[in-house]
Amino acid sequence: MRLWGRPLSIVILVCGLALLMWPLFGRVTALCVLSGGLLLLVLHHIYNLTLLHNWLREPRAESVPDGNGAWETIFAYLLRLLKRQRASEFSLSKALERFERAGEALPEAVVLLDDNEQIVWCNPRGETYFGLNLKRDRGAQITYIVRQPQFVRYLQSGEISEPFSLHLMGEMGERVVSIQLVPYGNSQKLLLGRDITRWERLETTRRDFIANVSHELRTPLTVIQGFLETIEDNPTGDPELLERSIKLMSEQTRRMTRLVNDLLTLSRLETASRTQADDKVNVPGLLQTLQREAQALSAGRHTVRAEVRTQDWLLGGQDELQSAFGNLVSNAVRYTPQGGTIELIWERHNGLPTFTVKDNGIGIEPHHVARLTERFYRVDKSRSRETGGTGLGLAIVKHVANRHQGRLEIHSWPRKGSSFSIVFPDTRISEPQRPQHEPAKAANSSDA
Repeated sequence: MRLWGRPLSIVILVCGLALLMWPLFGRVTALCVLSGGLLLLVLHHIYNLTLLHNWLREPRAESVPDGNGAWETIFAYLLRLLKRQRASEFSLSKALERFERAGEALPEAVVLLDDNEQIVWCNPRGETYFGLNLKRDRGAQITYIVRQPQFVRYLQSGEISEPFSLHLMGEMGERVVSIQLVPYGNSQKLLLGRDITRWERLETTRRDFIANVSHELRTPLTVIQGFLETIEDNPTGDPELLERSIKLMSEQTRRMTRLVNDLLTLSRLETASRTQADDKVNVPGLLQTLQREAQALSAGRHTVRAEVRTQDWLLGGQDELQSAFGNLVSNAVRYTPQGGTIELIWERHNGLPTFTVKDNGIGIEPHHVARLTERFYRVDKSRSRETGGTGLGLAIVKHVANRHQGRLEIHSWPRKGSSFSIVFPDTRISEPQRPQHEPAKAANSSDA
């Protein structure tokens, strides 16, 4: 009533004024007054409509026209609507911002697709996993960017209840992503991607581990079974054959024992808590022990040198360190040809305690070095089995180094030799522990 009442009252007022002037000034004057009043009213509304039109081009709260009469009420109402809309837009913007932040924080890739499988939005992991750029690819069909046939078939099949694995190439190399499409809303879809590269590798490692252990145990068991069947069929046979059979069975039994012991050691290192710095290990003395063991294993085929360049002891696990050092030494003996030289060195290298085993053996090709610490990985499988290796030695060394906050460094040159070093942090250094009457010894070296 208030909005249309004012214009109506003005029209009634003009009409009433014209009627009053009719008997006083005549019909023509009355019509002129009526026409003039109505024209002024129309001009007033045209002026305010012009103000409204100009304001609607750039509607801002601070520039709403004042207006007068009924237009004052209209402009005030528009101002309230504008403020309400701005408040709603601000609330929606904040909600969208929170949603995008939540999506960006998700550990999985998220891509929103419309009913035409066009990209609406994606989080940073979605960009990384699928090679997208939101600014560039917004509105593009996902199949134009991820062109792998398996992915296209998955989208077109409609069988999206179960995820499937997709191998994608990116800046960080090949990545295995578990993908699942979740319908929502009005024919829209949510594409979820989860990086399962690590789990795939673990599963591959598990399968390879079982296969390798089975193979490593099957070979000696087959040998032992064969000889036992031979002896069983001919218990009073050739004494020389019996002696040779027993010798070979003993060798294979020792091989299986080494394998089982190494598996138990590796399992314990992987599951036990980090080594505490409880023991003070006499590494200079341990070096002499390792030298004697290397001489026994070599049986005079190599020259074994032990160089103690520092008298530092080490804080750590005595058995673990001896096992790791022993594995490096035994590997050097196995893979160094007869007449070669093996050096055992205990020193401070760049201020850090370092145990190094050097040899001038067959060396290792560069593409093998990165995989040497994998369980059962062998550069030359036939030679490794001939020398009695289990394929677990360097894996044990790496775990021992990690448990002592150290690192294993490998340098090798084909046909020139190799250098394996365990570098410990300086926090592992311990002062030598000697009886008070025993004088300090200078750094020494010994040859065999």
